[in-house]
Amino acid sequence: MSKQLKITFLLLFLFMLVTVGLIFAYSGDIAVLSPKGMIAEKQKQLLLIAVSLMLIVVIPVFALTFGIAWKYRANNQKAKYHPKWGDSLLAEAIWWGIPFIIIIILGVFTYKSCHELDPFKPLVSDKKPVRIQVVALQWKWLFIYPDYDIATVNYIQFPEQVPINFEITADAPMNSFWIPDLGGQVYAMAGMRSKLHLIADKEGQFRGASSNISGKGFAGMFFYADATSQEGFQSWVDSVKRSSPSLDLEEYDSLVLPSEYVPPSYYRLEDDGLFDQIMNKYMAPMSKG
Repeated sequence: MSKQLKITFLLLFLFMLVTVGLIFAYSGDIAVLSPKGMIAEKQKQLLLIAVSLMLIVVIPVFALTFGIAWKYRANNQKAKYHPKWGDSLLAEAIWWGIPFIIIIILGVFTYKSCHELDPFKPLVSDKKPVRIQVVALQWKWLFIYPDYDIATVNYIQFPEQVPINFEITADAPMNSFWIPDLGGQVYAMAGMRSKLHLIADKEGQFRGASSNISGKGFAGMFFYADATSQEGFQSWVDSVKRSSPSLDLEEYDSLVLPSEYVPPSYYRLEDDGLFDQIMNKYMAPMSKG
């Protein structure tokens, strides 16, 4: 390798490190790494454990790659050639044994976490959960509060430190519901009812989004989730009931039409069985004709 090529490679490597550092420094909080809820915190811990275990293999591999490439470069006459070193039992035990042990440890952590963080598993709390039914439309989110007789588009609100029980479906192509600050994503599919249980540890506004590309309006399919005090939540519910138009099947038929970058809107819910009716559209028996 020529001296000029070495300098170029080193400069490119330093430029990459500086660029990555600047991205992390100026991007603000990374939601997945700055959890605001119990579920997101546990998922972060699992992510860090998994990455740390994998780095036990990845870092030595990269170090050896550069080290071997440098030691056995063409102009290094001092490097000795050992053609039978590849048959070393010790070396075989190291590069097969260590990854094997890591995979076992990672498997144990993953197995336990899959059951602990099952999205269908309700959260244990002495407070009554808030039930929110989620419908993925093109390209917006409809949120139904059947216990409060209200509905919203591209906006939700709930009390802090209170479990939120999401029921999720779609009246559009398959999508994915995600609030990164509070937990992982769950798919929304027509005719199917998925579940997700989350909780916010403190008050704040969190950005929610679709994490599954679903057409040209995908980029604008996001919403905001506000965690407030119990009093603030109840006051918001009362204000929506007083001053919002009603949502019935006729209004829903207009709402379900494809639209992009839809601003938040609020409704009085006329039919608390709307979510089930949306699901039942896809549950009718197929014709035999």
